[in-house]
Amino acid sequence: MAGEPEARVDLYWLPLGAGGHFVRLNGRVYEAVLALLERRERFDLYHSALEVVVPKGRFVVEQAPVRSSDPAERGVVAEGAIGLRAARWLRRLQYENRCWRDGVIPDVDEAVDSPRRLTDDPLVARRLLELVRDVPMPLWGRDELSTGDMWNSNSVICWLLARSGLDAGAIRPPPGGRAPGWQAGLVVARRQGNGVSTRPVVPTTPAPAEPPAMPPRASVPA
Repeated sequence: MAGEPEARVDLYWLPLGAGGHFVRLNGRVYEAVLALLERRERFDLYHSALEVVVPKGRFVVEQAPVRSSDPAERGVVAEGAIGLRAARWLRRLQYENRCWRDGVIPDVDEAVDSPRRLTDDPLVARRLLELVRDVPMPLWGRDELSTGDMWNSNSVICWLLARSGLDAGAIRPPPGGRAPGWQAGLVVARRQGNGVSTRPVVPTTPAPAEPPAMPPRASVPA
């Protein structure tokens, strides 16, 4: 789009289960039970994803359930198990991390307070893409890394933002919302170093949305 910077990192907040009644219902039940146990109010649950632009292209960075089609078509860089180590043998119980060139974020039309521009620094954007292959791969939905929070898609996004030098700890989901797993990503990034930001995120005015493109074969910039 005319006037857009040559590099940027945009954050998207999607309601948990967007586009699917079953996952959304399970999420509401989970949050209701947890709120009761913790004696607090209920929140809307959110899943996060990134759109990263560098001079060589536009990439969607996201964690999502494994699909049956060719992983290279959607930029899959790693796969992990959900809940149990034994689940790594069951495709339906695996997740994948994507760095999808010209990719799309499923159900992006349901995103809330999005896209949120985090930076237009080309060094940060490139650094983030370089880190995608280094994301930790513990069990999804568990706290194997002893962070006090489960590891999930939000952990991946938070870890990437923190490790690339952005102040991920200052980022909040939309009002009335909660992003389970975010703290796990932040804790692990800080343990590994370079997780304490020296670069604040830019003001959170939503950036102009771009129409999704059909993905060619995936690649990560050299």
